[in-house]
Amino acid sequence: MKLNGVRAVLFDLDGTFADTAPDLGRALNRMRSERSLAPLPIETLRARASSGARGLLKAGFDVTPESEGYEVLRARFLELYEENLCIDTRVFDGIQALLDAIVARGLRWGIVTNKAKRYTEPLLRTLGVDGLTACIVSGDSTPHIKPHPASLLRAAELLSLPPADCLYIGDDLRDIQAARAAGMRFAAAGWGYLGEGGDPRAWGADAVLSGPGEILDLLT
Repeated sequence: MKLNGVRAVLFDLDGTFADTAPDLGRALNRMRSERSLAPLPIETLRARASSGARGLLKAGFDVTPESEGYEVLRARFLELYEENLCIDTRVFDGIQALLDAIVARGLRWGIVTNKAKRYTEPLLRTLGVDGLTACIVSGDSTPHIKPHPASLLRAAELLSLPPADCLYIGDDLRDIQAARAAGMRFAAAGWGYLGEGGDPRAWGADAVLSGPGEILDLLT
């Protein structure tokens, strides 16, 4: 399958571009330790990592945003995460080679994430890719986060491209919901966390990919 006319590739961050679960999980387990609770295995937490603080606090403390005391827990989690933002976080295998190939084809790439700027920008800087992106749109770059299309539409605006000329890669149901609402093509990152939304083959994506290199097969 080929997607004609794609001129830019946009990536979700957590669980698509980078494996951030180890550092997110460390912050959660530090909170559990503070409360004399045993740590949870990172693999247990990985599926929740795409949902950020909300998903991890549910896994670690069985609380939701509606729970009493949730905001206090969330603030402490984010404080601990920011202290050790990029210790074990790495881009997924195959991503760097993919970026090189995208650029070699004369295309551009960027990041669109629900993670706030205060975490996104230093994280990408530490990973050494912040100066290579054509755009970075964080969760607080627009008034709404995914599944609202605002952040993807902002990325297209920054690229001076119609949304239809962009391919968005993500690992969560809300990623495809945002892409479809924005009028973008979408491919599911089968290597990602896939924590919410069930089987990505049921999402109606343009493609479900088992590895980053397969993205190139979509592009004409």
